[in-house]
Amino acid sequence: MEKFNRLTATLLIAFSLTACDTKQETLDEKANRIAQNVLIVDTHIDVPYRLNDGWEDVHLATEKGDFDFPRAQQGGLNVPFMSIYTPANLGDSQASTDHAHKMIDIVEKMAKVAPNKFTVVKTVAEAEKAFKEGKIALPLGMENGSPINNSLENLEKFYERGIRYITLAHSKTNHISDSSYDKERQYETGLSQFGENLIGHMNRMGIMVDISHVSDKAFYRAVELSKVPVIATHSSARHFTPGFERNMSDEMIKKLVETGGLIMINYGSAFLTEDANTYRSRGTAAYEASLQVAGSEDSDELRKEFIKNWTSENPYPFADISDVLNHIDHVVKVTGTVDGVGLGSDYDGVGNTLPTGLKDAASYPNLVKGLLERGYTEEDIGKILSGNILRVWKQTEEYAAKN
Repeated sequence: MEKFNRLTATLLIAFSLTACDTKQETLDEKANRIAQNVLIVDTHIDVPYRLNDGWEDVHLATEKGDFDFPRAQQGGLNVPFMSIYTPANLGDSQASTDHAHKMIDIVEKMAKVAPNKFTVVKTVAEAEKAFKEGKIALPLGMENGSPINNSLENLEKFYERGIRYITLAHSKTNHISDSSYDKERQYETGLSQFGENLIGHMNRMGIMVDISHVSDKAFYRAVELSKVPVIATHSSARHFTPGFERNMSDEMIKKLVETGGLIMINYGSAFLTEDANTYRSRGTAAYEASLQVAGSEDSDELRKEFIKNWTSENPYPFADISDVLNHIDHVVKVTGTVDGVGLGSDYDGVGNTLPTGLKDAASYPNLVKGLLERGYTEEDIGKILSGNILRVWKQTEEYAAKN
């Protein structure tokens, strides 16, 4: 009898194990597994500038912002590039340079306060090591090249401190490049002579060239000059936002990907849909029309009252996670490959305009699930989450090592 009971117990255990092995993984479970097991790189998160306005211990859960350690851990975000953002109104000045160093100080403080959770990294190998150790790697990307301030010595200092990409310009033309937002274009090729030389120096040092924010001319010139692929760290497809030069046209996306580069999709609603993109201009047009009808003159008081009422009657048209997926699909369609797209959310950088389903750093599994639903394989998703950008980062490192 005892032998029979032992045999029965063994069979039950074996059956139980077999049942577990054959249990079908749900889509949510699969998305979470991928998000937790695959390196996720997001090339643009504005945490430093957020913390510049008021320090928060982001290694703990925070009420403000889109990013903190618990949310990033929940979402599987392992390598968020910290944006070292410098406002364009500081110009090409020592104040601009000092500001960028202050932003780097903030990231270093994040790692110093919680060394078991965050670590500043400067190479792909260091980022991968941090992943294995369960830490969130913090590489640095400079948004706006104005802190270089016409000085290659400054460039070297920023490289030494960890800057691994530079967005050549921001909302105004600077000493490096024309800006997509600036109507005044200063340079024949889109880049200044210093800017053209700077690209060569960045290549040789191992700093990726970021063409988000620059004019179309500057984009083509940068691609022509760079010896390694360039990237758009937080841009989206102009196809969905006609006339919005900050996004990239199909021709630009094709050129970018043909030369080995990639576009990292920005989550801001205004980057994703025409409805959100034109929201502010439609409000302004409605206000100006109301002045004409009433025969009134513009005033701060009238404008404030009108916009308050108009926005109440016309709520902001938030994009949806499906719109982010549409942009990814579009890049794949126009280029014929999944190798040219990644993620550049702009968390903490686009205010309260994030799409439903992707409101903070905990939501990467939602995007993975959406990709699965649209037929992307796990290999494809791995490329989108990190494989593509790590390829370009490694190429940049390898070129610098040889030159």
